[in-house]
Amino acid sequence: MDLLKGKIKDIYFKYLAAAFGSALITSIYSIVDMAMVGQYHGPEGSAALAVIAPIWNVIYSLGLLMGIGGSVLFSAIRGKSSGQEEKSNEYFTASVIGSVILAVIVWLAVIFFDRELLILFGASDQPLFLALEYIKPIKFAVPLFLFNQMLAAYLRNDKNPALATGAVLAGGIFNIFGDYFFVFTCDMGACGAGLATAIGSAITFIVMLAHFFRKENTLRLVFVQHPAQKLKNICVTGFSTFFIDVAMGLLTILFNRQIMKYLGTDALAVYGVIVSISTFAQCCAYSVGQAAQPFISINYGAGKGGRIKEVLKYALGTSAFFGILWTALAVAVPNLFIRIFMTPTPEVLKIAPAILRCYGISFIILPFNIFSTYYFQALMKPQAAFVVSVARGLIISGILICLLPALAGADAIWFSMPVTEFLVLLYGSRMVMRYTKELKTVTDGNS
Repeated sequence: MDLLKGKIKDIYFKYLAAAFGSALITSIYSIVDMAMVGQYHGPEGSAALAVIAPIWNVIYSLGLLMGIGGSVLFSAIRGKSSGQEEKSNEYFTASVIGSVILAVIVWLAVIFFDRELLILFGASDQPLFLALEYIKPIKFAVPLFLFNQMLAAYLRNDKNPALATGAVLAGGIFNIFGDYFFVFTCDMGACGAGLATAIGSAITFIVMLAHFFRKENTLRLVFVQHPAQKLKNICVTGFSTFFIDVAMGLLTILFNRQIMKYLGTDALAVYGVIVSISTFAQCCAYSVGQAAQPFISINYGAGKGGRIKEVLKYALGTSAFFGILWTALAVAVPNLFIRIFMTPTPEVLKIAPAILRCYGISFIILPFNIFSTYYFQALMKPQAAFVVSVARGLIISGILICLLPALAGADAIWFSMPVTEFLVLLYGSRMVMRYTKELKTVTDGNS
């Protein structure tokens, strides 16, 4: 697949299918766990998994920081001229080094401070006990989750998106059946769900390593000149994608604490289901960004603005499709999601529809806002990507989560994300139009 000369529509949708499969199956790890633990332990199980969600957000975001940040630079270098494998592989090697350092830090934090972290994230009583049970087997596999995110990004940019998807699919399929076997057949409950997820991540990692034994592989570990500078470049380029996931974790913590303060455990259990639905919607948005990013990065390096605009057209269309889909589902069948992810009480079924319908409005805008950060990164506009990710993930959303319940009543908290997404859309759409117009002056005669 020639990203510089091939037919854009065909290649984009091949990349989209691969990225969508990879992102969707990745989300299955946490979502199937939520469903199995919720069915086994009831609403308290769902509440426990909601508390654990920020840990996943941190781990995945660090993998994206090294993977997306490095692979954007990797592809841009190769797009500028041929014969740049050595130089581009310095960024791959720097990403590996950075991933090892970050994995060790997170690993130690989860091993030694799991209880403290879970209490900070809003756990107490039975949900805390169940969350600790789930974490036990995860402790053995923490680095693998981070490495899998980093490697998947590079495999897509090294023209092997199918293997990235196949690897995640292999681990995800095991996780689905392993969850049922360990949770119910072996009667292990939350600990069994954690064990299935840990083994699934190991399977994914092993399958991804097969890429390095292919003849077509161009990823190499090389000597890195000025490694600190390259790691800085990777972090600057990848920060916005990294912050999207970190922010989701931060927002989950804020929501957990505010919900327990104003609404109680039943509402927290419903929010646990919202986290799972939002994970699906967010993964769909990731797939659009990850499908378009290799295309945009390499064509930006080559000065082919016309091709970038065509990719943008397809990306905006698929973003709109995913936004409408998830909003429609959240509004139309809220209690179906509740029954999938837990064995609900009558109290939960009573409050869930209004909560999901209020929050679900945000899903119609979410895919575009997330895609815009990938677009800005691929065009080497980290400042715009930074504004979108920080405003959406912390500043506007954090302020609304804290203020709305106090000013407009407890249930107003569910409108915090729809309002946030709308305000960010105003800025993001303006900047997308501005930078797309600028491509004309950069790429005349080259597209």
